[in-house]
Amino acid sequence: MKSVLNDSMNMLSNWQDSDESPCNWTGITCHPQDQRVSAINLPYMQLGGTISPSIGKLSRLQRLALHQNSLHGFIPNEIASCTELRALFIGNLDLCGQQVHKPCRTSLGFPAVLPHAASDEAAVPPKRSSHYIKGLLIGVMATLAFALFILLGFLWAWLLSKKEKSGQEIYRSSEASTKLITFHGDLPYPSCEIIDKLESLDEEDVVGSGGFGTVYRMVMNDCGTFAVKRIDRSREGCDQVFERELEILGSIKHINLVNLRGYCRLPVSKLLIYDYLAMGSLDDFLHGDGLEERPLNWSVRLRIALGSARGIAYLHHDCCPKIVHRDIKSSNILLDENLEPHVSDFGLAKAFWLMRMPMLPQWLLALLAILHQSICRAGERHKSQMYIALEFFLLELVTGKRPTDPTFVKRGLNVVGWMNTLLRENRLKDLVDKRCRDADPESLEAILAEIAARCTDASPDDRPSMNQVLQLLEQEVMSPCPSDFYDSHSDHC
Repeated sequence: MKSVLNDSMNMLSNWQDSDESPCNWTGITCHPQDQRVSAINLPYMQLGGTISPSIGKLSRLQRLALHQNSLHGFIPNEIASCTELRALFIGNLDLCGQQVHKPCRTSLGFPAVLPHAASDEAAVPPKRSSHYIKGLLIGVMATLAFALFILLGFLWAWLLSKKEKSGQEIYRSSEASTKLITFHGDLPYPSCEIIDKLESLDEEDVVGSGGFGTVYRMVMNDCGTFAVKRIDRSREGCDQVFERELEILGSIKHINLVNLRGYCRLPVSKLLIYDYLAMGSLDDFLHGDGLEERPLNWSVRLRIALGSARGIAYLHHDCCPKIVHRDIKSSNILLDENLEPHVSDFGLAKAFWLMRMPMLPQWLLALLAILHQSICRAGERHKSQMYIALEFFLLELVTGKRPTDPTFVKRGLNVVGWMNTLLRENRLKDLVDKRCRDADPESLEAILAEIAARCTDASPDDRPSMNQVLQLLEQEVMSPCPSDFYDSHSDHC
């Protein structure tokens, strides 16, 4: 293995063939029973070269940490012989293979069929042609969108001339003073009781506030409890468009998403009715009062990270239409009595965006909705800024510190810069929340190096999708064995 590594800093000088056992070599750990190699830890060693296929002979190898080096080429298939292995390769930009979700290519740009001795040229995909294809696709999509825009314009003008009177009646019918909509029978109460409870909400019932409005606690006559979000007056707009978007959100069901049960339009306000999560937000647990009385241990934090990722991955990949959550943060993760996480405030940004355009004709609003969805899908493919927010969320969960905590802001850093500084100094334990004493070093390093760091990769195309983030978390929380489920999972509705 040493023969194919470029050890420019002479970090492996004590790796000698004449030694009877490698257990005292730099970065090597052995099983105490049989002295067979159990771990190879060589991060931040400035190593170059390739990974030798002979690594497959280490059948008892459990950990291979080669992250933040300069390795290149194909990750050998022989590594599959290490059935107990967990491996970290992040930071080796020229490595390729299934383990780093990067296909290997020949010098002609085609995927490699066999793991030949890969050169740097073979490991790097042709960037220029990729950008050309992306530009061509964007041009074609823009042309098709413009043609569709013109076609729908003629269609709308024709329908308007035929049905102007009918359209006016629909507009007048939408001006009713009070309207209650429930989604799929999720509010089994008489309408009069629901409206009476909504109208009686006051400041004593306030439990929080956010970017979209104030949140109240509503208790029914049978003690059933719901959360009610009152929409700010500044967000008033077209009710018809807003209600159509809410109907879509009300149809989305997942165990890790907050359930939208209904909507009520009163003469003076708009109200959204959600499930009530008794334990409040993750932000309250990490930064609120009484922290010492209810600390979150490491296993609970991992479960919160996993459940949150499941909810977000469902929004991004599996529900129809797909929804990109652009405000991932601890205050939008709500916890139930079992400390299971539920993602909130998804889909509202698009609903309010469309609602603020009441004077546009319906055909144009429909077209804008389609274009907005296309933009969201394109944003998901290119791993946009939302994954930086995901990294901030994971780091906040691990460290117990806000992304702008004064302890590192005063040094000109954010939480990511602070993490990178401590990782370079091998001070991994200093990253963990002091109230969380049972943190597992291996899962901690996997979350920080394999997940959080990849979410802020300099190349957006190399950032993981939410399904890949979920798969990595499942490997840490549930089983060391990788799953092929998300590799074969369809990305279509």
